[in-house]
Amino acid sequence: MITRQAKVDGTDAVASAIRTVETEKAGLLALSAALAGDLNDAFCQAVQLMGGSAGRVIVTGIGKSGHIGVKIAATLASTGTPSFFVHPVEATHGDLGMIGRDDVILALSWSGETAELQGIVSYSRRFSIPLIAMTSGERSALARAADAVLLLPKAQEACPHGLAPTTSTLMQLALGDAIAVALLEARGFTATDFKTFHPGGKLGASLSHIGDIMHSGENMPLVGLGTSMPEAVHMLAQKRYGCVGVVNGEGILVGIVTDGDIARNLSRNLAELTVDDVMTRTPKTVRPTTLATAALGLLNQHNITALIVTDETFRPVGIVHFHDLLRIGVA
Repeated sequence: MITRQAKVDGTDAVASAIRTVETEKAGLLALSAALAGDLNDAFCQAVQLMGGSAGRVIVTGIGKSGHIGVKIAATLASTGTPSFFVHPVEATHGDLGMIGRDDVILALSWSGETAELQGIVSYSRRFSIPLIAMTSGERSALARAADAVLLLPKAQEACPHGLAPTTSTLMQLALGDAIAVALLEARGFTATDFKTFHPGGKLGASLSHIGDIMHSGENMPLVGLGTSMPEAVHMLAQKRYGCVGVVNGEGILVGIVTDGDIARNLSRNLAELTVDDVMTRTPKTVRPTTLATAALGLLNQHNITALIVTDETFRPVGIVHFHDLLRIGVA
């Protein structure tokens, strides 16, 4: 194995990085131009084959194309298109049985002459399983066998020797993302659907609805119009949300008393005041269907710590605090 210790010069490293990014950007621009031109029909055909399949999208490839294929399969699966990656070598040793006749195969090979793909390509032809090729080899064996050919432009690699897959794999990745998003939009895949496949981590938390985490019922800090400030302060201290919602006789939210409102009125005799004298009459509210990320944005925008949750008639149905968002991992 040939190894050499790198003598890194900061200025040279940055210049190299800029050249790499600019070269790869040129590849993406070439891909965008291709999609608007010669690649247009093939892309539509590929999306229709995948979207109209009763089975799954089987992604395959080897080497760097295989690594990109794994990511494409994962992106498809997480955005509503059932998909998984099948290694082409493992496929010839029994994993071909994982591919059903209702499936669609997406095979990645920059040259289109990858010998390891021969088994899975032959299998697709034998059982009439739709085959989509993602390749730069227009007249390659893979392209000739495929039902649809996603022909990638032959852009310059960022590697100065033109050998290491860099620009080429980035274009594969970008085209895979384009397919996934096109299918997502065609299926009408929503944020709620997305949460189904991403229940864990910060992403899952951000897709939670306020109705799932809000405090309701007796936990809500509510008082009526005309309530004395000492009573409101007692409620505020008891519930510990930093605020008290004020409702009228019909149960409609008409104001809110916060820690800040109390602080701004300390020069007055609070014992002689009611919530009507102190409350903010335009409280910030959210609906139960509001996403947790949207609620966090509202809290940050207005520099507040809690939001009253109301229904369509503006009646309080819950309350959510910054700590609730912190607890589920959004904040």
